[in-house]
Amino acid sequence: MLHIAIAGDRFLTVDLVQELLRQYLEPAAGSFTTSGLELGWPDDTPIQNAELQEFVGDPQAIARFVGDAQVVLTQVAPISRALIENAPNLEIIGCFRGGPVNVNLTAATERGIPVLFSPGGNARAVAEFTLGLILAECKGIARAHCALAAGEWRPAIYHYAVSARELHRQTIGLIGFGHIGQLLIPHLRAFEMRVLVYDPYVPADRCAALGVEKADLPALLAESDIVSLHARVTPETRGMIGAAQFAAMKPGAYFINTARGPLVDYDALYAALASGHLGGAALDTFAVEPPPADWPLLKLPNVTLTPHMAGASQETARRKVESVIVELANFYAGRPLSYCANPETLARRP
Repeated sequence: MLHIAIAGDRFLTVDLVQELLRQYLEPAAGSFTTSGLELGWPDDTPIQNAELQEFVGDPQAIARFVGDAQVVLTQVAPISRALIENAPNLEIIGCFRGGPVNVNLTAATERGIPVLFSPGGNARAVAEFTLGLILAECKGIARAHCALAAGEWRPAIYHYAVSARELHRQTIGLIGFGHIGQLLIPHLRAFEMRVLVYDPYVPADRCAALGVEKADLPALLAESDIVSLHARVTPETRGMIGAAQFAAMKPGAYFINTARGPLVDYDALYAALASGHLGGAALDTFAVEPPPADWPLLKLPNVTLTPHMAGASQETARRKVESVIVELANFYAGRPLSYCANPETLARRP
């Protein structure tokens, strides 16, 4: 009988995984057994080593837990080379995240073990949250709440020079136009915003079909009232928004980051905000998480900060688990797979 080792956590719980296994896998593969382990994420901060990134849990303990299972499912557990090479019955790995950075993909491929993943699982939640951050920062909502909670009434917000602008028909530039950026478009249409997009990997006809304008990065920065970052971290994009890019933005423009901290030079952002060149920024991700208590951006009056929470929704949790388990059912039913990180392993199967 198929045995599945579930290394869950406090977001993608063992109970949730078991529920969706019963719903999707049992009709395809018949009866199965499971063992479950709850890891401490998100309360425990992910770490990395020379082999794996962003994992929680002791690699040796996880290897012992997996044991002779045919399937291992996890979001954050370290799936190391040692685990892969010493799990005699392991047939497939499922990773509930957009990129299986906590899995030794090379070792899995060498053993012919497919690795499933879940792209875009949190995209809708992040798109909604991005809109919330845009409104919160551009309208000063969070700052107004903090002032009122401190007993301060602010009539000066009706002074013409400092009054908020409406989003209606402003220009927003999206840097990166994958799942999240594309899901953001219907929300922006409600404000009749002009949308510029910079993404070398998205064809112009796709942009045209969604009613947005493809632009190069200098044009996007120069013309946008709001710039929102949605790129993945790669060697090419790391540090892609720095002093030159902030200087190229319109005076008074707003910068939003719900992507990843390493994309941004935060010292340069601080300078652009402190000088008054930028009107404000809203950030959900940081170069160091959590940021230190003395981080200069925490002291600025024109910044809205949230603790890397954009992807947190119950729907995200279900969607991430569901997409991997549907793929797992496809695997055992002999159907094609859409989200396999090492598809070359599938060609080796009888």
